[in-house]
Amino acid sequence: MGLKKIKDNVFWAGAVDWNRRLFDSLIPIPDGTTYNAYLIYGKDKTILLDTVDPSMTHMLMDNLKEIKNIDFIISHHAEQDHSGSIPAVLEKYGNAKVVTSLKGKPMLIDHLHISDNRIVTVEDGAKLELGGKTLEFIYTPWVHWPETMVSYLHEDKILFTCDLFGSHLSTSGLYCKEEWKVSEAAKRYYAEVMMPFRTNIKKHLERLAKYNTEIIAPSHGPLYNNPEWILKSHAKWVSDDVSNKVIIPYVSMHGSTQLLVDHLTDALAAQGIQVEKFDLTVTDLGKLAIALVDTATMVIGSPTVLTGAHPIVISAAFLANALRPKLKFASIIGSFGWGGKMIEDIQKTIPNLKVQMLEPVLIKGKPDAQAYIAVERLAQEIATKHRELNIL
Repeated sequence: MGLKKIKDNVFWAGAVDWNRRLFDSLIPIPDGTTYNAYLIYGKDKTILLDTVDPSMTHMLMDNLKEIKNIDFIISHHAEQDHSGSIPAVLEKYGNAKVVTSLKGKPMLIDHLHISDNRIVTVEDGAKLELGGKTLEFIYTPWVHWPETMVSYLHEDKILFTCDLFGSHLSTSGLYCKEEWKVSEAAKRYYAEVMMPFRTNIKKHLERLAKYNTEIIAPSHGPLYNNPEWILKSHAKWVSDDVSNKVIIPYVSMHGSTQLLVDHLTDALAAQGIQVEKFDLTVTDLGKLAIALVDTATMVIGSPTVLTGAHPIVISAAFLANALRPKLKFASIIGSFGWGGKMIEDIQKTIPNLKVQMLEPVLIKGKPDAQAYIAVERLAQEIATKHRELNIL
């Protein structure tokens, strides 16, 4: 697609991956993604900030075909979708050095086999003078790897944030134009990648607030030339605030659990609580992750398979446990045929969720009147808990 001008002597030089639908062999990305690399010309030095996924190396090299010299390649993050094309750039520009954090150097050596003598490390707060342009490095560990950093171009007031504020969204444009579309993609990205590191990100946002930022330039998705809304969105997501919402991820094999889920949905709605149901046999797990960002309560529904929980339910529970959302309450509903430990299976899968477990509803066979009364009792208890949080 060629270079795209951001400001004088500052260009986007990355690649758009329109067709990618899965990231890390796990994360659904229905709208593709971009790999954003940036080229900055100073009077004295030329630098490339990050590269692209190895599958798109040819696009990056085509963008750089007229560039005679690169002095430094900045590696904000060692993961391959950012640094995977560094070896190709180093091969073309024999005098170039890679600039990374102290923890980034061994990772680049391990993951990409970059020679030790081609890597220069910088401390937190260090500055690189390019000649009329000054780049400051800011350590942001655990966003989302331990070596991650971002950088700030002082003269142009651009914050290069690597994965922070990113979105898996392929676009031919440079900036965010359709806020509604980018908002969902950004929330999906935060949910799937950043949510486990919410506490760390909250601290980093406070630190980054001191920089007078006119443009946020992440490594995935569009740039933000009106960054206030994406900053506010992330501040809300990393806060402790939850919404008056219950999500119900579930599987039903022969209809019994489905009947419980439907009755619980109606009972919660009657209490004034928003409900989102996720049939895990057809659900986009990214949608479930989005819902987990600010939901107050999760109720997991499962039949009993042999003696345990349904495997798809366990998989979803494992994902929720890994993402560590700020849920306040959780419960389990479901059915069994002759016995088992479905509830225990699920509870053992979610030890990272710092939630209050509410009394489960477990029935034998098809639900009867007493089962529905138990479901209504659970809905009432959830409503009481939400009122105690002043969200209902």
